[in-house]
Amino acid sequence: MSVRGRRLTIAVVYPDLLGTYGDGGNGVILARRAAWRGIDVDLVQALSDRPLPTADLYSIGGGEDGPQARAATTLLEEGTLAARVAEGAVVLGVCAGFQVIGTTFPDSADRIQQGVGLLDLTTAKGTGKRAVGELVATPTPQAPRMATGGHLPRLTGFENHAGVSVVGPGAHTLARVERGVGNGGGDGTEGAWSGRVLGTYLHGPVLARNTALADLLLGWVLAPSDAPEGTGVPLEPLDDHEELALRAERLEAVDRAGGRGWRGLGRRVRVAR
Repeated sequence: MSVRGRRLTIAVVYPDLLGTYGDGGNGVILARRAAWRGIDVDLVQALSDRPLPTADLYSIGGGEDGPQARAATTLLEEGTLAARVAEGAVVLGVCAGFQVIGTTFPDSADRIQQGVGLLDLTTAKGTGKRAVGELVATPTPQAPRMATGGHLPRLTGFENHAGVSVVGPGAHTLARVERGVGNGGGDGTEGAWSGRVLGTYLHGPVLARNTALADLLLGWVLAPSDAPEGTGVPLEPLDDHEELALRAERLEAVDRAGGRGWRGLGRRVRVAR
């Protein structure tokens, strides 16, 4: 199926509230990987003081407790995001964005806040140490398949959160943790997905460090809205040798460091772009 000449709108949601850890870069990665395949792309920075634009894919990043709660309240009151998902839009939520697209999460005073409810996911404040460091996870059998039929490769990124998230029966776990904490609910899982909505604690930005995941999401966007869950359009391969080399270097460094997380990686290791 040719996707050349298609036009997509990708929105980075509330970068003024949820712009921590460079997660806005996920929108850039998606836009460039689409453009390299001949797809026309509008990349929109959707600020919180304006109506959420109509888009094909929404990327929501990390942020602190106060801005996170304001973002969730605004998205709930406006209703555009949920309406667009019902029409077939794709959503990527990272860290605070992951919690926001769930059902509930705590604010800074540990009061329960309502999420947008796009994922069957509840988050509580953890009682142990904050999860900080490199995170590596292997996709579970329940993880979505690439459009070519293959499995997603190992996922790499870094985490910085105090939340403990539990995936309910209405969603699927994304991956099983090899290094790090991930969802933190005691079952060793990381991330969740359902329909065309996917969430993760992986920063990096996650799509710069996991280009296969970026292509999975683009495949979802380009598939018909009534396609079966997790089904995407096969995309033209790209020359990713530089991205894959940096990814391999990072994974090798994390494997060598073992449980020491990013503090054991040293200064010579570059972060994948």
